[in-house]
Amino acid sequence: MSETADDRSLRAIFRLVWRCWPYYRPQLKHLITIVALNSLIGVAYFGGIVVVTDLVENKILLGSKLEPVQATLLFVDDGYITSGIEGEPLLTDEQRKRVRLGVLAAAAAFWIILTAYTTAVWYYMVWTFQRINQQLRVEMLSRAEYLSLRYHNDTRTGDAIYRIYQDSATITHTLQYFILSPVRVIAISLFAAAVLTMLSLWFALILFVSAAAIVGLTRRLTPTIRAKARLSRELNSDLTSRIQENLTAMRVIKANGAEQLMMARFDHDSQGALDAAFQFRKYMSLLMLGVILIGFTGFAVAEYFMATWSVIEKATYMGASVSMVGFVVWNLGAYKYATAQSEQSALNAWEWASLWCFIQDLSVGLQRAFYLLDLEPEVTDPLDPSPFPDSVEDIRFSSVTFGYKPEKPVLSEVSLTARKGSITAIVGGTGVGKSTLMSLAIRLYDPDSGSVEVNGKSLRDFAISDVRVNVAIALQQNTLFAQSVTDNLRYGQDAIDDKAIESAARIACAHEFILELPMGYATELGERGGKLSTGQRQRLSIARAVLRDSAILILDEPTAALDAETEQRVIANLAEWGKDKIVFIITHRLSTIRNADQIAFLDDGKIKEIGTHNELMSKTGDYAKFVNAELGEAHG
Repeated sequence: MSETADDRSLRAIFRLVWRCWPYYRPQLKHLITIVALNSLIGVAYFGGIVVVTDLVENKILLGSKLEPVQATLLFVDDGYITSGIEGEPLLTDEQRKRVRLGVLAAAAAFWIILTAYTTAVWYYMVWTFQRINQQLRVEMLSRAEYLSLRYHNDTRTGDAIYRIYQDSATITHTLQYFILSPVRVIAISLFAAAVLTMLSLWFALILFVSAAAIVGLTRRLTPTIRAKARLSRELNSDLTSRIQENLTAMRVIKANGAEQLMMARFDHDSQGALDAAFQFRKYMSLLMLGVILIGFTGFAVAEYFMATWSVIEKATYMGASVSMVGFVVWNLGAYKYATAQSEQSALNAWEWASLWCFIQDLSVGLQRAFYLLDLEPEVTDPLDPSPFPDSVEDIRFSSVTFGYKPEKPVLSEVSLTARKGSITAIVGGTGVGKSTLMSLAIRLYDPDSGSVEVNGKSLRDFAISDVRVNVAIALQQNTLFAQSVTDNLRYGQDAIDDKAIESAARIACAHEFILELPMGYATELGERGGKLSTGQRQRLSIARAVLRDSAILILDEPTAALDAETEQRVIANLAEWGKDKIVFIITHRLSTIRNADQIAFLDDGKIKEIGTHNELMSKTGDYAKFVNAELGEAHG
């Protein structure tokens, strides 16, 4: 089912709920136990109400003798039991006191036990539901991680956050509001309907007419309720994205004095989400109000008949069937009990309307959750992956064409070979596809045409995990986590020892400044490494890539924030460390470019020239013009 589908039929909703089954199945024994335990609560509660109602209204207040079942429950002798003969003597005052004390004691014990029992069942139910929710969230995040970056480039991060955190919760709410609660309401409704029908067939007619009116009103308002529920979730997702963007870009916002602008945008999104939520609840309230009016109109009509019949003590329709609780004729107990059941039927109708509205919202949430799961990753493992070579001799880009949108290629017919022990510099202006080209080497994307090969074998033939284990990358955006320096450097490699971490830090010229931090390698960096300068974060990113000791290393603008002396030291260290590796460097720094074994000049999505710095400068071609322009800007 597509995310934009608006199929409101019960069949479509049931199909959607059925998709939850794989997540319910591992907890099936717990779910069955919960249903059984809740059923016992219902039987005990309503059975107790039936017995106590007659005991209080007819036995204690009016003095009628007990039914055999009631006498057994109160542990009294045969002198309290009715003989069934009309005109038999009433209970004595002493007997009525004994019955009253017995009812109070039994009710108190019953209520204490039921409360403790209900609390334990509720805790058990929450525990089970959270296990189901956890399974779905983990699978959703896993799917989001395996989707191509093309998806993430086209989708706001906040939307994925909202789907994983908020929409995923609908799977447990569905279990509660679409399965367990309806089962409870159905059971209560059927019980009330059965009791009322046994008392009088007129009640069955009133129930039928009321139900027909409620169904008609529900069908009329459901499309609007569902549309408002969808809009509410979409706008709340947008609001989450706005919050995420504002907090992520806080430095940029402050630096540009854009606080008022961002607050205005946030206020607009927040107000839109609030209005959408209000509209959803407005139509939900209209339906519930209409249902309660219909329900209590039927209740008022039934109340008139019950009062009239109780005055004349008319025989109930199926008196023999309810004789065990004393409702053979319309008396005070029968009147109060029927009134309670009629009122309960009206309240059940109201609860049905409430559940139906929640179901509309939940079905929208489920669609949004499953939409993420239904997206097929563009980059996938082969059915029978080849083993990644132990020794990587070369990596080759063969006629590679790629675009984030097929109609707008970023790379076109790119061919490039890098061999073991070499440093290849990828050079060109902003936005020509340098980082995109390197992203293909780690299979963040797959080419639209052409291939990326290792030792002559396409990367598509290897498992994604094998490719990424053997390719390390330090991205232009240096992402660090609110953990210690050590934890950031060994990220994803828990087995790495402290000696290897220090060695990688020395290669990246980071060891010295790390020791100057308050707790050295144990220093917590703060969110996104906010306690460090840009150059320090860049060196930690290089160290993390070096620590992986992969056959292929990609450095995206690795020294952009470093001073000239530190840059030369880092490049020299990398050259010495990478003698048996393939190193790619994306950079604008001419001092870095000059030391590369080969330079690929990229422009307009194509490699225009390949060679060493001296070779390309002697040609006075595109590369030479680029270098001269860079030198001119530097001198200017």
